[in-house]
Formats: sequence, C-alpha cells, structure tokens
Amino acid sequence: MKAESDKVINHAVLHDDVWYRALLERDKGFEGIFWAGIKTTGIFCRPACPARKPKRENVTFFTSIRQAMEQGFRPCRKCRPLLRYGDPPVWIREILAEIEDDAGEQLRDSDLRARGVDPVRLRRWFRKYHGMTFQFYLRTRRINAAYRKIKSGGKVTTPAMDAGYESLSGFHAAFRKQTGFPPSGSRIHTLVTVRQLLSPLGPMLAGCTDEGICFLDFQEDVQGDVEKAMSNSGEFGAGTLFGAHPLLSSLDRQLEEYFYGQRRRFELPLHIMGTDFQKRAWQALLEIPYAETRSYQEQAEMIGNRRAVRAVAGANAANRIAIIIPCHRVIGKNGGLAGYGAGVWRKQYLLAHEKAVLSRETGNT
Repeated sequence: MKAESDKVINHAVLHDDVWYRALLERDKGFEGIFWAGIKTTGIFCRPACPARKPKRENVTFFTSIRQAMEQGFRPCRKCRPLLRYGDPPVWIREILAEIEDDAGEQLRDSDLRARGVDPVRLRRWFRKYHGMTFQFYLRTRRINAAYRKIKSGGKVTTPAMDAGYESLSGFHAAFRKQTGFPPSGSRIHTLVTVRQLLSPLGPMLAGCTDEGICFLDFQEDVQGDVEKAMSNSGEFGAGTLFGAHPLLSSLDRQLEEYFYGQRRRFELPLHIMGTDFQKRAWQALLEIPYAETRSYQEQAEMIGNRRAVRAVAGANAANRIAIIIPCHRVIGKNGGLAGYGAGVWRKQYLLAHEKAVLSRETGNT
C-alpha cells in the first residue's frame, strides 16, 4: 500500500477532472489535497463528503480552506471541512497513546512493524505534520521528560534510566546535544516545551514554560514555524523541546472548548515578554469582551494614549499568543477587518464564530 504522502505528491498536480472523479467516489485518499466548492449552494466540502454530488459545471476546486472561505463559500454541515486537518489517522493514534503513557518509550522500526505500522509511512506523516522524523520526535520528548524530572529536584541517574538510556555518558551526550547544557544545568536553565495543537483553522504551535503559555500561533509552514519557534525561544529560556506539559494539555482542552462554543474566557497563566507599551496594549486586548470588537483608535484610548494608533497596531502584530490574547477583536475604524498575521480569513472566522455562539446563548437569531 502506498504511503499517504506519496499520494499527496502524485495527486497534487492532477487535473480538476480527476478531482471531480475523486469527489464522486468519495475518495478519502484526497483528504487535505483539495476542497470542493459547490456553486449552487455556496458551500465547500471535503473529497469524501457523503452529500449528494453536484454536476461538474457546478463545482470549483480549492487547494486550501483559506481559498474557499476567501471566495465566500461556507463550510458544509455534513462533512464539516473545518474539523481539524492533521488529526492523526487511527493507525497512528495507538502509537501516540503509547508515547503519552510512557515518555521513555523507544519504538524502533522493528517494534513498529510488529505493531503493523510501516516505519517509512510513519516517518513521512511526521515530516508532513510535525516537520521532523518520528524518531527525532521521540528523542526530544524523552529529553524533555528527563529535564523536567531533574528540574523538580530529581537526581540525574533516575531520569536517564527512565528516558531509556543504558549509560549515563550516552544520556549526557544526547541531553547536551538537544539542550546546549548538561543535565545538571536543568535546575538553573529554563526550556520552552513545545507541542502542536490542532484546530478547525489548521494546526497551531504552542509553547510554555512552568510560568505560563508563552506562544500560540497558526502553522503555515510546519518546518519553518518549528525552526522559528526554536530560534526565538531564547527570549524565554535556554531552548525549545517538544514534549508534554500540564499547561499545554490544559490549553489543548480549552481551545477545543472555545471552538465548540463552550468557553469564552481562557483560564491559563501567561508568560509574556515585551516592552512596557506592548504589555499595556496586550492587556487592553484581554479586556475586550467576547464577541465584541474595538477599533485600533479605541484600543489606543484604552491605554490612555489616543495618538498611539500605529504603535498599538504594531504591538498587536507582535502578539505571540493568538486567540487567548484576542488581537482578532480589533478592527479598522471604518469597520473593516484590517490586517491579521494569521490571515484575514481566520480573523473573519473567529469573529463570526464568537458572534454565532453569543447569539445562540442569548436566543437571538
């Protein structure tokens, strides 16, 4: 059986007629490759949508959700194309569950094959959705778990063994390579723990220290955004490692509640770095009520400097914690959406989502 990533490479350049045939056949192999806009209804669908199929002349194809929404198409209620793209398929979920239960888990290619998983296919999936190989992902998680145990007062020996290393020298070498400091330095150095989260608007990259969430942003370029996060982590600590952290687990749950319309306010500590002006601008953002908007002028007035409109806009653009610090709630003075670093289409969706949730709760139509 060919790997899913192979199918992406082979099919991404095929003619629309092939995509239309895939739509007719409800071919799940094209998930994430195209979305179909139905001109007669104004909705867009996944390739495997169970709805009745339109005529060829009534279909237009998009290679991203963004394109479909920018053209004014609404998400289909049957196939729900805004559900989290990148959710691991069933054959990966069991492997990920093992890793979550045991941070020291080492799964070699032979172990994967024994579980009926093709190592090459798994490696390609991780490269596509995480920007790294599966084995690299495992190593960073093991080092991160060891770092957290040592930082909390544990001895170096136990975390080394828990991480699956047979010798202390091998553990020390691997630890220093990943972090830039020896295991004993865990007590004085801070590492940013990073995790990819999934959302209806695409994957997000989140990071935290023990102090709080320090960044959350949408991933446009999986590999590039991971590298960018790692290079910028020096502002918060000594480096960045993928791994588990209670704050990131809470963030994942609260984000899901937000997108399901079950949460208006996030209850998470934040680790914010910035100038005094930026912090004042971001605090003003936190004071904008759910489902409401303010203009840049009004935000400037909120911090007591009505002339600082441009500076406020710059501070919003520098906001590292999307959605939680809701810069999407700031619009132009004329009511236009203005800019948004993650794309105006996402800003439009977030504002519409919040208004729809509020409307349902208040009984308004």
